[in-house]
Formats: sequence, C-alpha cells, structure tokens
Amino acid sequence: MESYGEILQKTREEKNLDIDKIAREISIEKRFLVGLENEDYSAFPGEAYMVGFLRNYSNYLELDTNFILKLYNNKKIQEAPVPVELLAKRKSPFLLPAIIIPSVLIVGVILTISILLVNKKKAAQEDNVIVASNQTINKYELNNEKFAKRIYKGDQLLFPSNNGNIILTVKDTLSSFGLETPSGVIYTDLSEENEIDIDGDTLSDMIVYVSDISDTDEKRGAEVSILLRHGSFVSDSANQIENINLATDLKTSRPYKVILEDNRAYPFTINVSFRGPCLFRDKIDNSNSVETYFTSGEVFTANPKNGIRLWISNSNVVKISLIADTQTFDFDIGASGQVLVEDIKWIKDVDGKYKLVVIELD
Repeated sequence: MESYGEILQKTREEKNLDIDKIAREISIEKRFLVGLENEDYSAFPGEAYMVGFLRNYSNYLELDTNFILKLYNNKKIQEAPVPVELLAKRKSPFLLPAIIIPSVLIVGVILTISILLVNKKKAAQEDNVIVASNQTINKYELNNEKFAKRIYKGDQLLFPSNNGNIILTVKDTLSSFGLETPSGVIYTDLSEENEIDIDGDTLSDMIVYVSDISDTDEKRGAEVSILLRHGSFVSDSANQIENINLATDLKTSRPYKVILEDNRAYPFTINVSFRGPCLFRDKIDNSNSVETYFTSGEVFTANPKNGIRLWISNSNVVKISLIADTQTFDFDIGASGQVLVEDIKWIKDVDGKYKLVVIELD
C-alpha cells in the first residue's frame, strides 16, 4: 500500500501542479510541503502543525483527507519503538540445581511483598479518586467573541439562548474532545473543525476546533477554539425581512453577480473558510461590524436576514459557500494580496423579483 507521502507527491505530479504555486495558494511554506511528501517529521515544529498542514494539503489536492490521516497515524504507530518491558529476555539453559531451591524461596518472598504493595497502592488510588472528585470546575460564558482556551474534563461552557444559558459539559479530553450537549456527547478530533447543533433544530450553532489534545493523559486537557454562529441566539421577532434595496438604488459602478432569484427574500447561510491568515470584518444586516483575525483552517459562519458586508484583507485565501433555499453555491473571490469589500444581499429588481447578489464595492 502506498504511503501518504507517496500519494501526495503522485497526485500533485499527475495534476501537473507546481509545488511553489501550491505553497503560495494555501499559505504553507514549500519546505513543509516537501516535508509532507518525504514524510520527514523533523521538518515541523510539532505534530499539531504537521497534522494541520497535512489536512490542508490533502484538501487542496482533493484527496480523501480522512484516509490520508489514517495512513499517517498508522505509520506513526508502526514506527513507535517497542516498549522495553515487552522485549523478551533470553533465559540461560544452564541452571545449577543448587540455585533452584534458593531461587524458589526468594520468589516466594518477592510475591508476598508484591501482594502487600499492590494492596497498599489500591488503597492510595482510592484516596486519589476521592480527591479528584473534588477538583474545581471552571465555567466559561460564550459570546460573539472567539473563545480560545485550554479546558479540562468537567469544565462547563455556557451557551446563550433565548431561554437562558445552555450548559455544555466537557466529558472527554483523551485522544478526542468530547462535549456533552442536549443532543448527546459530540466528539471532535485533533485539528478537526466540527459544526455543532446545540438546540436540536438541525442548524449549526457553533464551530469547535481542537488544536492540541493528548493521546495518553486526559489531565492535560484540550486546547480548543470556539466560534458562535452569528445570529444563533437572536429573538424570533428579528426574523422579519425588511429594508430590501431596489436594484435601481445600488451605488456601485461594478456589475453584480446574481446567485439566486425568487419571488420572496429570506435568510441565508454563509460559510467562509480560510486557507491562510486574513484580517476579516463583517457587518450583518443593520448590526455593528465585527473584526476578527483568522488563520489557515478556521471557518466563519453567519445567518443574515437581508445581507452581509465583508471586508477581506487577503481575498485569495478566502473561499465562500452560500446556502439558500436548500441550494449550495461555492465561489472564490479576488487575487493574492487583494483587499476586497463585498456585499452579499437581497435586492428587488424592476420586474418585482428578488435576487440574491454579490456586489464588489468601489
């Protein structure tokens, strides 16, 4: 079976892609891409970086990323050194009879001492469990600002809703981050972005990203980043469509792109993924603008009623996915290093039709 590095290199060469160009487009240095293809762990400052870069490179090449990560994990396990305690020691075939009887007596003494030590250790462990049950539980209130912190098993996240806070409890910090929600325990793996539905309405309420978690020690906790979806706890009265601009009132010299046309206007969902660092500002409907710095692998999600304005410092690293009327529309915008201001909103044309459009502002 091919290794993950061979698959990456073979796919790139089959697609006739230049590695320098790839490095620029996904904002990952060429030496790291070469390190992935050569399966050179020493090229990376840490495993979390390698896993994140491997995921982004695989996505760019349109490979099965989960399969690539499995190949990586399998190789890591195979190359792990065999524990010394599992190595069998060869016994000498020449044992003098005079040694056998004293040896048996010594073994008996050792077994007796071992039993006493084991019983003592069990008692100590029981005491430790009692102490652990009294550990401090931290509570964190989530809001529209990005949450980034190392949290531990038992900690609680307070998710705001129209009916008060919903308590989310950290249930697992070993290998995979487990968060208990009203819909059950939801797990997120290392370097994975997971959209979570909190209230069971089939709509994503927040995005969880795990940047560090241990495979052997749950007491280390997990380093996570959490973004609430804009409008995830807006009152029902705010869902009315209003202030739709007429097409004749648009103040721009640039042509607009029509995404969707319908007899009515309605809320839509916008997902923005980032392939590299980007200073990003958004203004949803009539709310105040929010400015955030995003890095490679992070995602922004919002649910405008009428429209959203985006300020993007590096439009080449941005990919937008728009969902409206159960349809999904994907598009890239801008060039490398280009600063861009875009409106994505409903307008009403002279024929009475509503159109969801993308407008590049002057």
